[in-house]
Parts: sequence; C-alpha cells; structure tokens
Amino acid sequence: MKSSRSEIQGKFHAFPALRFEEQRLSSYSGLIIFQKLFEILNIRRRLRQCFRHLKVSPIFSQSQIVLLLIVHFLIGFRELRHMRYYQSDPLVLRLLHLKRLPDVATVSRQLSSMDEQSVTHLSELSQSMVLERLERLALPRITIDFDGTVIGTNRCAEGAGVGFNKKKKGQRSYYPLNCTVAQTGQVLAVHHRSGNVHDSNGAEAFIICCIEQVRSALPRTTIELRMDGAFFSEAIVEALEAAAVEYTISVPFERFAKLKEFVEHRKRWIYTNESLSFFEKQWKPDSWDQKRRFVFIRHEEKIQHKQPVQLDLFEPYEYGYTFKVIVTNKTLGAEKLVAYHNGRGSQEGLFAELKSQNALAYVPTRTWTGNKVYMLCAILAHNLCRELQMLTQAPQRNCQPKRPALWEFMKIDTIRQRFVRQAGRLIRPQGELTLSMNMSKDAESELLQILDAIDEAA
Repeated sequence: MKSSRSEIQGKFHAFPALRFEEQRLSSYSGLIIFQKLFEILNIRRRLRQCFRHLKVSPIFSQSQIVLLLIVHFLIGFRELRHMRYYQSDPLVLRLLHLKRLPDVATVSRQLSSMDEQSVTHLSELSQSMVLERLERLALPRITIDFDGTVIGTNRCAEGAGVGFNKKKKGQRSYYPLNCTVAQTGQVLAVHHRSGNVHDSNGAEAFIICCIEQVRSALPRTTIELRMDGAFFSEAIVEALEAAAVEYTISVPFERFAKLKEFVEHRKRWIYTNESLSFFEKQWKPDSWDQKRRFVFIRHEEKIQHKQPVQLDLFEPYEYGYTFKVIVTNKTLGAEKLVAYHNGRGSQEGLFAELKSQNALAYVPTRTWTGNKVYMLCAILAHNLCRELQMLTQAPQRNCQPKRPALWEFMKIDTIRQRFVRQAGRLIRPQGELTLSMNMSKDAESELLQILDAIDEAA
C-alpha cells in the first residue's frame, strides 16, 4: 500500500518537560531469561554452598555479592562504581532478591574479606557446571586447550608482578593459565598466577588436574589437548602419555638448532595440497630419554608488501615459506593434524570477548583473593551465556578437523542488545504480577521461544 508524504513525515519542535518518578520501569527486562535459567541451574543455593564456611553478613551475604557481580557483567558493566546506574532497577532487584543494592564500598569490602577457600569453592562450582553440560552432551571426543592471558593493572594489587608485555612494558599484571573446552567454548578451570612467571609455571599439575576432572565425569570419552611452544617439555609430554590422552604441542625453533638443520637439508617434502608440505621424523632432543613423533610443516605464503606501491604499476606476488614443528602422539595425517592444531586459535577470540565485553581485564581491589573472585564471576557470566544458548538451541555443527564449537554462539554483547537491554514495566492487572514489554514481533517471538525451551529443558 502506497502512503503519501504527509502520512509519513512530520515536524516536531517542542522540547518535552522532564519528570522523574517511580514507575517500576526496567531497562533490563530481558533478565527474565536469566531469572528462569538461574532457577533451573539452582545457582542461588549452589553459591550459598561456596561460602558456607564464612560468617554470613547480616545484610548482604557473600553469595548475594557474587550473584550481583554476575548480573553486573550480564547487563554489560565493568567497574564496581557503575552499579549506581541500575541501583533502582526493579527487575535487577527481583533477580537478586533485594530491596536495594549494596554500596560500592560494601561490595569492595566483601570481595576483600573472601579467602582462598572461597576461591576454591567458586572454581569448583564453575567447573561442575561445565562438566554437567559435557555429561549431557556425551561426546565421544573432548578437546581442551591451555593458554595464559595477561590481565594488566595500573595499581599495586596484591600478587601482581611485572612480566613480559609487548604492548605495555613494565606494567604490573596477573597471568592466569586457562583451560577451555573447544566444543562448548566455555572456560573449564583457571590457575591464578602473578604476571612475572613463564607460561609453564605450575602448568603440569594444573593440566593433569583438568584431565582427571574430565575423565571422572566422562570415563569413556577420548580426551585430546592442544598447547603452544611454551608448554614443550619432556616432563609435560611424559605426563600426558601417562594420562593416556592425545596431544599436539608446538615446538619452539629457537631452542633447538637441530630442527633448523633438518629443514635446511631436507630434499623431499610430501605435498598435501598446493601450499602445504611436510615430513615427519622420530626424534628427541639430547636431554630426552625417548624418541617421539615430530611433524615438520612447510606452508607457502604470500609475502606482505608494506612499502608504498605505485598504483599504475603491476607488482606480482612473491611467495615464501613459514615453518612449524609439532610433537604429537596422534595418528592423523599432516593436513588434518595442522588443521586440528591451528584450531586452538579459537580460544584467542574467547579471551578477547572475555576481556572486551565481560570485564575480565578489570582489577577491582588491592587483594588477590578479591580479584580472583571477581575474575571467576566474569567467567561464570560467560559460561552461563554459553549454557543459555546450548540449552535453547540444537548444535549447528558436527565434529570437524579444527574442532570448532558445536554451536554458532552469539557474543555476550549481542545477547545484551537483542534481549537483555529491553525496556519494560512491572504492573499488576487484576493483582497478577506482569512484565509489560514493547518489542518487535521478531524479538517477541524469539524471546518466547527461549523461555519455552528453558521450560522444556527443566
């Protein structure tokens, strides 16, 4: 139906008068989704169990503070002082079972009062939720990746140290070691460390602990690991083989001059495609006791031209080679092995999302335990967003060589924009509590589908 210009366009000049009053309006009515998710997962009771050893505060308990921080991340805030912007939101208060939010000083003080046992219990809760999801999936193969990430701080926080940081040299930081599950895109466990340690510091015990946890939950599942060259050592390789897991580890060229000789003197390379060639060798460094499978990979790539180029001249591409060596006990061919090992790069996107959209890079207190709890709350919020999507959707992918996540996950900021940050009003027509929302038909349909899927999963 064609409309006239006068029916579409209009002129408005008057500026409305402003009036602020209590109308039980919410800017985050989409939190109703997470309210239902929290009930199904029994988050409130499980958080109380994490702090049962501490003296309960008469007003704001430790579990309420942790739940507040999780909601704080879900709705998209970063610093503790940002709580003042939603302190009167009725849906946030209902989700937390509070009539008013604590002050920023109260939250900071509660974080600082928590101990190492609190951190341990909260870590166990996060791990148990990921393992429960893996048990429900019952996958024949689980891929876990290990890598560290730098969390910088501009303050003298307890436990922070000056380590390698090519972007901000001399900055004090933390350097936690993370274990992530490739199939679900969740963080399974975190090993908290100061920023002045090497990637492999405390790695062996942490890796074996994560393997044992996955194996205890899924005894019949094949476990495979991927790690970069910082974890290359005979001790870690022997521990992985003793644990009967499949692994691939990058080999650092700079530590072994013999590897360069092998590459330079190699005459025959086996081509898997036009750009990828390889050869493999049973070899061991001089300090090792046993030979293992080393795969040498050569990849032909275009050389990037960074100098100015005259646009009217034709400049052909130049080609060069990049080399990589992987030690592994897997029996895959070179092409699938390279694809599998390179798939570990997906966790870099996971860390980037945690830092940029979920406040993982923020250090709120001067105490180490308080900062550990804050970091675990950010990880819990991330894992809950992934759990929500896995609970309400079927997997979109099968197992592939790179081991991508089985779901095409939305980023947490997309979830906020599409569902959480929706205006609504709590009303009581005929005495029945109702959340009134103004959404488009598509958004309304998607929201109702999510709620129905959560009810079915319950």
